[in-house]
Amino acid sequence: MNNEAKVSRVFFGLVVLFLGLTTAFLLNLWGQPATLPPIPLVDPIYTNTATVRTSYAEMLRKGEDVSDFDCYTCHDKKNPPPLRYDAKHVLIVPKEHSDIVMGHGRNNRNNLCFNCHDETNLELLQTRDGRELKLSESTPLCGSCHGPTYRDWDAGAHGRTSGYWNRQLGAITRQDCVSCHNPHAPDFPSRHPAPGPHPLRAKAKPPTDKEESH
Repeated sequence: MNNEAKVSRVFFGLVVLFLGLTTAFLLNLWGQPATLPPIPLVDPIYTNTATVRTSYAEMLRKGEDVSDFDCYTCHDKKNPPPLRYDAKHVLIVPKEHSDIVMGHGRNNRNNLCFNCHDETNLELLQTRDGRELKLSESTPLCGSCHGPTYRDWDAGAHGRTSGYWNRQLGAITRQDCVSCHNPHAPDFPSRHPAPGPHPLRAKAKPPTDKEESH
């Protein structure tokens, strides 16, 4: 058999092979992998970029109504409001402020309102070192007691920093402590972890008792 005949037979064989493979794929002779179930949408709580609470400073920036923060609508500027405690020296929160839950520190060690609020001017905050701050400038007040956490926040390692890491591209936005922490009860509520990435393949069925025995 000459070379030309051998080439023709090989070529013919390849044509037949590829035609057979094409037919097999079209007829789905080997089957297809199981269809993936619909991928559920992620709960919006994990994609929402808003902070867990709205601070007084944020309300000011947004031009919202902050009349509830006007202490002297009810209090007399000339008379600091008295603080009352029960027999266990637990602060008695007046009914007008019943929405406030005092839980700043363990064992009620920080239940004195005037540790943070200026008793002579309720529109100001006061730090341990005597500085006076506006209600909208509360983060340095937090830092006057929580030094290590404040340093982490200032360096961008604690809290939420939004915007551009490359300052040449744009500015950054640093959230205040009270945008996440309630100043009267700052323990951050626990949250369920976000779901992991979808594997994009069908889950393997667990083996039956018979299969395990073999």
